[in-house]
Order: sequence, then structure tokens, then C-alpha cells
Amino acid sequence: MPDPLQQPAEPPPPASDVPPGWHPDPQGGGQRWWDGTHWTEHTSGATGAGPAAGGAVGTTSDARNWAMVAHLSALIGLLIGFNFVGPLVVYLVKRDDDPYLRQQAAEALNFNLSVFLYAIVAGVVTFVLTLILVGLLLIPVLIAGGVAWLVLVIVAAMKTNRGEAYRYPLTIRLVD
Repeated sequence: MPDPLQQPAEPPPPASDVPPGWHPDPQGGGQRWWDGTHWTEHTSGATGAGPAAGGAVGTTSDARNWAMVAHLSALIGLLIGFNFVGPLVVYLVKRDDDPYLRQQAAEALNFNLSVFLYAIVAGVVTFVLTLILVGLLLIPVLIAGGVAWLVLVIVAAMKTNRGEAYRYPLTIRLVD
């Protein structure tokens, strides 16, 4: 007798707005990784489990820890002036280990590349406008942007460590 509380397994629609992650396998029998465009060969036999039931289904704690490192490594990269170096290293070294790890490392890399590009543009605009004294008003905006970046990185690291797939806002998706 089927469980009345369990929803039937339906595949996410093939649209870009469905986030990558573990979803009910459309062929039944557990979970399957949806990479945002198509189903991959990665499956998990656990049924009815999900991120709320103990983390990403089929993702090891090692993969979740490395995904968290991908997000937090941006803080270390900031010390050398390039916040995207840490996520880039994790992405290049660990991308083939686990689909969840690959997706989160790519997310961290895309976000930090986006922030790097935004910071360059904002810095140039602020410098040019400072020459006519209007740019001084943009300095608090730059500081608020830096604080927002820090908060988003920490939130992403915490959610990733719990096994939840995190998507940053205002991100240019350069790496898939």
C-alpha cells in the first residue's frame, strides 16, 4: 500500500529555474542528481529523505565539508586580493568527486568571480566620480557591498555544510 504522505516522483521540468540538486528519481527507487539541465547517472537508494532529513541525499560528509571549504576559501583568497582563487582551486581539484561538491564549488567560483568584476567596476566608477566629489557618497555603498559579500559567503558555507544546495543572488554563471 503506498504511503499517503509521500508525493509521487515527478521529474523537475527541464527549465533553468529548477536548481541543481537531489530530486526524486523519475524512474523511481530513490533520488537522482539533477544538474540544472538534465539527469545525471548519480543516484541514491534512499527514498523519502532529503536535505531536511540529514543533508544532501547520497552526498558524503566529506563532500559537504569540501563544498563548505569552497565557499569559505574565498575569505582566504581575499587576503591576496583575488577572492575567487580559493573556490577555483577547490573546483579544479575536487570537481569530479561528487556532483553536489562540483555544483557548490562552481557556485562559489561564479559568485566570487562576479563579485570581483562588480568590485572592479564599482571601484573605477567611485574613483572617477570622487574626482568631482560625488563619488564620496558611493564609499558607504562599497562598504555595504563588502559586508553583504561576507554575510552571503558565511550563509552559503553554513547551508552547504548541512547539505543544502545554495544559490547566490546576482551571480553571473560563468562556470557550469
